[in-house]
Amino acid sequence: MTSHCVQLVLQYDGARFAGWQRQPDERTVQGILEDALYRLCQSHISVLGAGRTDAGVHAHGQAAGVRVPDKWTPAKLQRAMNAVLPDDVWIKDSFEMRDDFHARYSALSRTYMYLVGTDKEAESPFRRHRELVWGKPIDLSALERAALEISGDHSFRAFAVKGTAPENDNHRCDVREAIWRERPGGLVFQVRANRFLHHMVRFLVGTMLDVASGRQEAGIIAKLLESGDNHEASPPAPAHALYLETVEYPSELYLTTT
Repeated sequence: MTSHCVQLVLQYDGARFAGWQRQPDERTVQGILEDALYRLCQSHISVLGAGRTDAGVHAHGQAAGVRVPDKWTPAKLQRAMNAVLPDDVWIKDSFEMRDDFHARYSALSRTYMYLVGTDKEAESPFRRHRELVWGKPIDLSALERAALEISGDHSFRAFAVKGTAPENDNHRCDVREAIWRERPGGLVFQVRANRFLHHMVRFLVGTMLDVASGRQEAGIIAKLLESGDNHEASPPAPAHALYLETVEYPSELYLTTT
């Protein structure tokens, strides 16, 4: 039976998932998707994600690649999977891709968003599980200066969980955008890069917020980037306020759209 390559663009609420990657006896996004594909295709089909989001992290635009029998057009597969998936996962879009498409290695960039709630309504049950409630004074200009230090090609070893990347990996990431913006009820941090290390965005956010509230010295971001030693980095910000927004691929890898 011949098959073809389809990209799925996913949204999910990470609250009840133990992360992306399939694990024994744990509920994961990859596991749920592969179980749904088994129901539809009556055989195991691997789902390869653009990145492995941590437990509790959400997605507005995670990308995944699958190879399915030719009878499953992207639109038909999207409809059928949405009919059997649980209500905390939804396939937003689907695309026919070239055979050399790889969900992880073909990606040009990934964009993450982190939400911080600074008004009193951030304590609402409709918000406190989706953004970081921050009741301390915060200096937006300090956040903006710290974000400028992140931009560019750096080794982010000081902002990663030790041992999650091989020692011979240089831990370099090309950060193409890193900005803080005001929004109704608080702040949002948006960061786009060619790759991200384990907990990298959360370490950066935790450290920047500590700078902006006076718990870390100004310039600590640049110092940590230079030293590569994460002992002075702040603890990572909680996972529940982090969202994978989009994954970008070269346009020539797309054959058709839905």
